[in-house]
Amino acid sequence: MRIELRFGFGLMAAILLPTLLLMPWGDMSNGHLGLLMLSLVVVAIMMGFPTAFTLMGMGVLFAWFAYRHANPEIALQQTLDLMVQRTYAVMSNDVLIAVPLFVYMGYLVERANLIEKLFKSIHLAMARIPGSLAVATLITCAIFATATGIVGAVVTLMGLLAFPAMLRQGYDIKLSAGAITAGGCLGILIPPSVLLIVYGATAGVSVVQLYAGAFFPGIMLAGLYVGYVILVAKLKPHMAPPLSAEERIVKLPAGSQAVADAHGRKALPALIGALKGRVNEAVPASFLLRQLFIVLLPAAVWFGSMGLVYKVVTAPPEQLDVSGLQEMGSGAAVTPEEGGEEGRAEAIGEPPADEDEAEGAEEPPAAGAKEPPAEEAKTQAEAPAAAEEAAAEAQPAPESFWIIFAVGTAAVLFFYWIFDFARLEIFKMLLGSFFPLAVLILAVLGSIVFGLATPTEAAAVGSLGGILLAAAYGRLNLDVMKESVFLTAKTSAMVCWLFVGSSIFSAAFALLGGQELVEKWVLSLDMTPVQFMILAQCIIFILGWPLEWTEIIVIFMPIFIPLLPHFDINPLFFGLLVALNLQTAFLSPPVAMAAFYLKGVAPPHVTLNQIFLGMMPFMGIQIIAVVLLYLFPGIGLWLPSILYQ
Repeated sequence: MRIELRFGFGLMAAILLPTLLLMPWGDMSNGHLGLLMLSLVVVAIMMGFPTAFTLMGMGVLFAWFAYRHANPEIALQQTLDLMVQRTYAVMSNDVLIAVPLFVYMGYLVERANLIEKLFKSIHLAMARIPGSLAVATLITCAIFATATGIVGAVVTLMGLLAFPAMLRQGYDIKLSAGAITAGGCLGILIPPSVLLIVYGATAGVSVVQLYAGAFFPGIMLAGLYVGYVILVAKLKPHMAPPLSAEERIVKLPAGSQAVADAHGRKALPALIGALKGRVNEAVPASFLLRQLFIVLLPAAVWFGSMGLVYKVVTAPPEQLDVSGLQEMGSGAAVTPEEGGEEGRAEAIGEPPADEDEAEGAEEPPAAGAKEPPAEEAKTQAEAPAAAEEAAAEAQPAPESFWIIFAVGTAAVLFFYWIFDFARLEIFKMLLGSFFPLAVLILAVLGSIVFGLATPTEAAAVGSLGGILLAAAYGRLNLDVMKESVFLTAKTSAMVCWLFVGSSIFSAAFALLGGQELVEKWVLSLDMTPVQFMILAQCIIFILGWPLEWTEIIVIFMPIFIPLLPHFDINPLFFGLLVALNLQTAFLSPPVAMAAFYLKGVAPPHVTLNQIFLGMMPFMGIQIIAVVLLYLFPGIGLWLPSILYQ
């Protein structure tokens, strides 16, 4: 028997045997029926039954048991009503509208055929770094996974593109396979992630805050992957041989080569010198101007951005005009026509004067009473104008702005000092592959994180951006649109059926009292919040071996979420830990779908066990990332606290 099957059957036995031995079969309560349902669902999914319909079937069956225990006559009617109500609740969930739109954007970006150009340009840009091919693979996977969020597509494409290149270069099979599978799975963590939408809808947490919180943990995990690869390449060069000098050579166009031969290798001074000096007939002035424009783009972007920031930080504070407002409780707003002294007395809470006093109040003021001096009245009139003039003055820029400006300007100058014609060609390749994706990602994420659009609206903008991107690269046609729409409908239907099934399952579990039984058991352990977090993350980590993230989210999160208030744990922080932990669902055997995606396109001599072994170090890195996030929660909570405090 294959090792994967033995492992799977061992896990099923580990679930079923305690259930058979510990269940009080002679005195079964509804809560015990709920735990039995949970065990049977996990085993059925591990045996290969469709997750959504397994949840739905088990939920309906055990909900009928719960209703039958209360009133057998109307149990069937109540069960059918529960199905309809839960299905309608999923259909009316506005958050889920973002799922098909983000998935559609991902399929269109995938078909824009950007990944080959992206990998080649990043590979050349990272050529001097140890393990450059694996580093370029991880960075390409992270960028492309962020744009698509489709793990299977990223792993498959990188398996076709990067895996053969790494093997030809002499890279270790396990390291190459681990880099591709781990990098491809980053899309389920880095926004815009469907996992975060599903968790937000399940736990009732803001998807916007989840996106903001997952940004830095995703970058941290990708950085740990890259650091591990560089360390391995440095300590064991035979596992990731460096590129030869010939492979680092970038072929220059004829015009750039002519300018470089005549004026030197530095791009900026050479192009300026070519424009000022004797005109070379072989290099048109239009070519030189185009190249100079591309060379000056980084400086233009830097100084333009800092100019906008300077305008914002030095803008005068906005002043509200309160001249027409009256202090609460004063009587100045009461005119003599509206009640005179009596009205003023009522305004400040004094008893009204009697009629004699009121008649006396109509007498002219005493001779000692004087009007306010003219100079004082003039000063009072000029005070608002002086305040407006002071407010209109620009504020000085903070010291931190000038420090950032100086450091950034020094970096730009250093960039131009090393910017030769070879790097110019690499930069042009990045302009055609990386920057369009970066603009799309920043437009989608920026509009969500900064509150300019809801996730659904941003997903619609992302779908439009995917269409424009595919059109810009000549990949938009009827076949691509039909295939993208079909795959989007298929994926969206799967997610929606999962929600319907999990909603019915959760309702049945609650009706049977399973949730209450679990809560009593957990609270009886008298755990601290730290112990509960460790227990929860260990359970999720173990569940990641036989189950996928969708099943873990929709089945087990409704069990964990009600326990969080007892331990004073932020559901947002818990969701970030879960999202980081669930990376293991795609990297842990025997389910490990990323391994099967890669095996499907790998050369015949690469075995599945080699791919599994290559995944193991990256699973260890995921555990380190979870520990770091728990020890330093600001990694995930700092950005939401700054943006939404």
